[in-house]
Amino acid sequence: MSNYQTNIQCQADRFKALSNPHRLALYQRLCTCCTPSTACTPDEATRFCVGDLGEGLDIAPSTLSHHLKELHRAGLIAMQRNGKNVECWVETDTLQEMIGFFHTNLTIKD
Repeated sequence: MSNYQTNIQCQADRFKALSNPHRLALYQRLCTCCTPSTACTPDEATRFCVGDLGEGLDIAPSTLSHHLKELHRAGLIAMQRNGKNVECWVETDTLQEMIGFFHTNLTIKD
């Protein structure tokens, strides 16, 4: 498989993970790490505890866990245990790759 095909498959897997409304809402919440149109480093990215992340989204804890696992599997988020809590944050490098994917493949026609 060529690098181009591998990249396309990787992006497709990411977008498939984001195609679920709950996962998209979770990812959007995680992407609030910095001002729009700017990039933040992994150290600057806002970390959410799993329990806090689901607040207001009306998602059962077991379902929340499943959605976070799918986002993690797609490489969209990172997760780390911190004592009794599990923290999640957006993988900023992956986010930048996705932005680059659209930027290089976007052609605006009149």
